Amino acid sequence: MTTRPNPDDLLERVMREEDRQARGRLKVFFGFSAGVGKTFAMLEAAQVLHAQGTDVVAGVVETHGRAETEAQLAGIERLPMKMVAYRDRQLPEFDLDAGLERKPQVMLVDELAHSNVPGSRHAKRWQDIDELLRAGIDVYTTLNVQHIESLNDVVGQITGIRVFETVPDHVFDQADDVMLVDIPPDELLARLKQGKVYLPQQAEKAGRNFFRKGNLIALREIALRRTADRVDADMREYRADRSIAQLWQARERIVVAIGSGAGEERLIREAARLAAKLQAEWLAVHVDLTHSRHPMVGRERVVGYLKLAQSLGAETASISGDDLATALLQFARARNAGKLVVGQQRGGWHRLLRRPGGSLSQRIAAMGEELDIYAVARLRARHDARGENAGRDDSAASAAESLLTRRRRTRGYAWAVVSCAVTTALAFVLNDFLHPANVIMLYLVGVMLVAMRYGRSASALVSVLSVLSFDFFFVAPRFSISVSDAQYLLTLIVMLAVSLFISSLTARLRRQARVAMQREARASNLYMLGKELSALLTLDQILEIGRRHLAAVFGARIAFFLPDSANQLRPTEPEQESGGAHVLRSVDAGVAQWVYDNGQPAGKGTATLPSAAALYLPLTATMRTRGVLAFAIEGANEEERQLAAAQLALPENRQMLEIFCSQIAMAIERLHYAEVAQDALVSMESERLRNSLLSAISHDLRTPLTSLVGSADVLAANVRLDEDARSMARTISEQSQKMVGLMNNLLDMARLQAGVVTLNRQWNALEEVAGSALRLLSKALEGRPVETRLPADLPLLRVDAVLLERVFANLVENAIKYSPPGSGIAIAAHVEATEGGEQIKVSVSDHGRGFPPAMAQHAFEKFTRGDNESSTPGVGLGLAICRAIVEAHQGRIWIASQEAGPGATVCFTLPVETQPALPEE
Repeated sequence: MTTRPNPDDLLERVMREEDRQARGRLKVFFGFSAGVGKTFAMLEAAQVLHAQGTDVVAGVVETHGRAETEAQLAGIERLPMKMVAYRDRQLPEFDLDAGLERKPQVMLVDELAHSNVPGSRHAKRWQDIDELLRAGIDVYTTLNVQHIESLNDVVGQITGIRVFETVPDHVFDQADDVMLVDIPPDELLARLKQGKVYLPQQAEKAGRNFFRKGNLIALREIALRRTADRVDADMREYRADRSIAQLWQARERIVVAIGSGAGEERLIREAARLAAKLQAEWLAVHVDLTHSRHPMVGRERVVGYLKLAQSLGAETASISGDDLATALLQFARARNAGKLVVGQQRGGWHRLLRRPGGSLSQRIAAMGEELDIYAVARLRARHDARGENAGRDDSAASAAESLLTRRRRTRGYAWAVVSCAVTTALAFVLNDFLHPANVIMLYLVGVMLVAMRYGRSASALVSVLSVLSFDFFFVAPRFSISVSDAQYLLTLIVMLAVSLFISSLTARLRRQARVAMQREARASNLYMLGKELSALLTLDQILEIGRRHLAAVFGARIAFFLPDSANQLRPTEPEQESGGAHVLRSVDAGVAQWVYDNGQPAGKGTATLPSAAALYLPLTATMRTRGVLAFAIEGANEEERQLAAAQLALPENRQMLEIFCSQIAMAIERLHYAEVAQDALVSMESERLRNSLLSAISHDLRTPLTSLVGSADVLAANVRLDEDARSMARTISEQSQKMVGLMNNLLDMARLQAGVVTLNRQWNALEEVAGSALRLLSKALEGRPVETRLPADLPLLRVDAVLLERVFANLVENAIKYSPPGSGIAIAAHVEATEGGEQIKVSVSDHGRGFPPAMAQHAFEKFTRGDNESSTPGVGLGLAICRAIVEAHQGRIWIASQEAGPGATVCFTLPVETQPALPEE
């Protein structure tokens, strides 16, 4: 069954199709783990296209040395990789410019979540692919489930391994085609043992960590569910594009209709239990009828009901419609929900007031036969605890609204009487010149004017009064309610019906126009706020603009709290006196601090600290919470203030206030990062100047220090001098050598920071590098036992032996300085497996007093020492040099926690590359 498409939806679909035609198509080969065959499946599909004459080019394909995967590339053109310089290394990366210039029909770009080498045009490979798509090139790529951003933490909790290369969900969701590549976990484990996923040593360690059967089963389920969600979204889009109203119940989904009356909690909880039993998604929806106006207490209940449903796991929505049954049916069909839960009042006089066609559930069942309807009996108000206390629990805001509504209604009734009297007087004067039909037209004009100004109740009254006045003054016998001519009786009945219809229609149009004007005003206010915030350069200007707009829209006083360096909130005061008119003075700093720490609103109108005089909202930006906004409604009297506060609790107004806060928070964050960038630029210039100065000083001091060491050695060897003179010469030589070492550290640090050091990478054994460092420190190690736990089967490392020797020397020297004389030093290493491959972990331990707790985060910074004022020599460059050298080798260095006893342990890792082929003997 199809329905007539909505013109707006049709136009949107046409524009969307035009955009799709201009872009290339993205096909993702999706799997739950490495080794399931995503790349192989991608290459198989590419070979089919290639055989059909399609221009296919392999931009980047990671075969990981697997021969069967490499064979699938036969006959397909391969794009040369681009070498990117990074820390004195040349790393291969996808050549985006070459791909755009080649512009094939289909480009193969493996590993969608890959992070590009720093210095590339884009930080992520999915951004490269997006540029290819914008150029009209179709792209085939691969992706594992753990790399989807929203699932990253879930997968990390299951496997115990966090993946830092992720892809935003919208990239996966907007792909034109997703192909699930799936194999049973047992088959994947068999492939792992056969060496078809990793090399044998890597496969053995991976099987003990990531590739456990329980992990794989859980990952497989997550991947299947994510694919099912994607397919469900495609199906709903297909139905919407073709205006298919009939439900396709491929997946269980429940919609529960929320009303504004008391006792809806039972309905919500019944729907939650039903969804749990069926293991189905469920949605809670409230229909705001355009022809009705809920009292404030009803709107407050709706907000509470939607929050309750959301807390129970539902997706919530609030929609508008002219007819409740039609709106619910359209919503259920749009969301492809096969079950609808509605409330049904038990017995009583309510049954006498049902609309023609039966109850709500009966009308929905008559219009949507494919929908399953669940009618849940509502409790009567007098049996419901909430209903029994409704009169006592109504808020002051609802009482204020009721009072203002009665006043407005009274004015409407008065103007209805006045309008009828004026129309009657005018018609009485013109009676000799007007036909009775034209007199009726005058009364209808009065009905329409009153309906436009005062709504349905006043217009209904003026309709009845107009009919009675026309009968009394203009229908024979005049000045009497009786009607002598039967035709006039029909005229009066028709006049009353037309009057009531005009009044109802006019009131509905008036309400719709008011809603449209409110929406336009909200959009205009948000546009003006965003426009003004985008051009501001100071924090005070941002806060002042925020105060002015919030005061203009909501009539409120505002106070901003911003954090200091210790994350303690401080209130801000406007610089200009004019801003003081919008400033809230009576604020609670404790409530504001709680809101900042927890990122949740509190204060008036919330469930947290509701007795506070103001509403406190967090200024949440993209990265973190930037402050707190305190918000208090103003009014001429208490009734108006209570009414304004209740209006603020409405979903649309609360949402607008949160958007205002988000805009202000984003502006503050933009300004913060602009300041960070400026500080970073100044810091970089200062660092460059300091490195240049250190390099110049250390270079110029090396020659005189070398001369001083040589002269001291000559004097120490001169036998003609007495023993005291030779001892002083030896002391001068030793201290000068220490100064030479210090100058070498300064010069090395300056060179490393300047990036002028080129790594001389050669294949070396770790035990040889460590032994060379220990031989250099043999004099300093006299009387200290050194334990080396370096297995003989450690793989070779492709490193700069001279620099790595400096790492060992600095770590051992640091252990000598900060441990008691005669205490031992241990050097250990072992191979460990990670998801990115194998690496060697090295540790250097001592039995000293260890690193101070506050120093653990800053130990590897330049000029950081364990004791600021101490007789221990050094300026705090040793560990900084170690970090620079290790990171240049693509490793990581850190201070490990000491498991037992005193002492300190410094660990660093170095990647293990494919071992070189050794010559046969």
